[in-house]
Amino acid sequence: MERKWWHDKVAYQIYPKSFMDSNGDGIGDLKGIISKLDYLKWLGVDIVWLSPIYRSPLADEGYDISDYYAIDPRFGTMQDMEELIAEAKKRDMTILMDLVVNHCSDEHEWFRRACEDPEGKYGKFFYLRDKDPDGKLPTNWRSYFGGPCWAELPGTDKLYLHVFHKKQPDLNWENPEVREEVYKNIRWWMEKGIGGFRIDAIINIKKPAVFRDYPADREDGLSTVHNMLREAEGIGEFLGEMRDKAFAPYDAFTVGEVFNEKSDELPLFIGENGYFSSMFDFSAEIYGHSEKGWFDAKRIDLDAYKNCIFGAQEKIGDIGFYSTIIENHDEPRGASRYLPDEIRCESSKKALATVYFLRRGLPFIYQGQEIGMENKKIRTVEELDDISSIDAYQVAIDAGISKEKALESLSYHSRDNARTPMQWSAGKHAGFTAGEPWLKENPCYREINVQEQEGRSDSVLAHYRKLIALRKDPAFKETLVYGDFEPVSRDAHNVIAYVRRGDGQAILVAANFNTEARQIALPADADGKPFRGGRVILSGGGSPVIEDGTLHLEGLQSAVAVLE
Repeated sequence: MERKWWHDKVAYQIYPKSFMDSNGDGIGDLKGIISKLDYLKWLGVDIVWLSPIYRSPLADEGYDISDYYAIDPRFGTMQDMEELIAEAKKRDMTILMDLVVNHCSDEHEWFRRACEDPEGKYGKFFYLRDKDPDGKLPTNWRSYFGGPCWAELPGTDKLYLHVFHKKQPDLNWENPEVREEVYKNIRWWMEKGIGGFRIDAIINIKKPAVFRDYPADREDGLSTVHNMLREAEGIGEFLGEMRDKAFAPYDAFTVGEVFNEKSDELPLFIGENGYFSSMFDFSAEIYGHSEKGWFDAKRIDLDAYKNCIFGAQEKIGDIGFYSTIIENHDEPRGASRYLPDEIRCESSKKALATVYFLRRGLPFIYQGQEIGMENKKIRTVEELDDISSIDAYQVAIDAGISKEKALESLSYHSRDNARTPMQWSAGKHAGFTAGEPWLKENPCYREINVQEQEGRSDSVLAHYRKLIALRKDPAFKETLVYGDFEPVSRDAHNVIAYVRRGDGQAILVAANFNTEARQIALPADADGKPFRGGRVILSGGGSPVIEDGTLHLEGLQSAVAVLE
């Protein structure tokens, strides 16, 4: 594998609206991010991904962009953005923007001009169809946020396609003029000095050659949009062109949000000269998904989580680098998703951090993850801001689920869980703002916050700093960044263990999620001879012991050890 500048880095995702508010209006902003760059440097972060800060009506919290060349005034100015890029570079950090080009906002100039002249240039920027006199829609596809994928084009006798919110009309990537506009914008931002992009919902840019109905899967008579995606062929033509024309000239780091690549496409996406530098490993995040809705989804347990991450690592092999996560702005908090209530504590959070972070791949930390932020209990639907959560609640009610059970599923799955304000302190509004926050903070901020954990060597925050330092340590970096991944104790209940092996070194990573002690037999060395001992170089609490070829872990304990 060709070595890249980003392989040994650590990335951190910021959801700007909820990270830090500098002016007291209740909304996080660019100056707030600048004020926390020293914190990120102290943590050990190299790459900072910003969720969208472009001008937007915020129908989908910024993923509906009305001007790709402007900063939304809620977040600041272009001068603030340029200052952020410059200040990050002073600290040897690089900024990633969010590239959202499956769709734009219905308030974008392109869409407004399509409404004015559907037969003109900008009508061809979108998927437009004539209305049927009988009211039949062109297809029965259901949007990701519920309801049909088709809406009336204002002031015309046509419909437009939107696979997300109706204020997010899909761009027609079959039109080369659309693609050139996208590439021009990418190059413009790269010239500003950013390091690359996280690429949103990119699989959706390719539609089937023939638009048709699929069997309905709910009482609404609609069908999941995933059926359409399964029939779409030829996305590589677009992605390869974007790589060559916009990314490669700048050696940009790009990470794709790709949920449903076809089995033979992984080398094309992130192999040598892949479309992207990396793509997220979503194997655990999509586990248990149900087309019926969140209320019907199967919740993941720790053994299933282990199988997901082991399977993903075996699938990718040495093809390329995954980007690894336990949460992001579209997912609930990892500590609440993967750790049962009865064992959720600082020890188990450190154990989860250890096994997720040291897999082969580029680790991404989402804001607040490093202190173990948790889901917020949702008591009423009126508390919700996220459009997908509001739809999921209604889907559950329509399916006959009680309000209590529907809200319970939202407390577990809602994207709002990740979007509550960052918990900086136990002060008012978690130290996020001097005003009223746009989304109510999680009450757990009084116990879980940066200020409290900064001063403790045994905190979750301290453990993340140690994990980052360990991955960058010259004594272990070659193995932890490039070494092979080998599962250990695959069948042990609530135990996750693996070996990173490379450069003549073997490092065991292990976590015991049981409340009782467990023993893990050490694996064999490269010659097939079992290791007999080792040296613990990091633990999630206590003093794990290695003796007579066995690692001894107390309940909810984790360890990283160099085997001998």
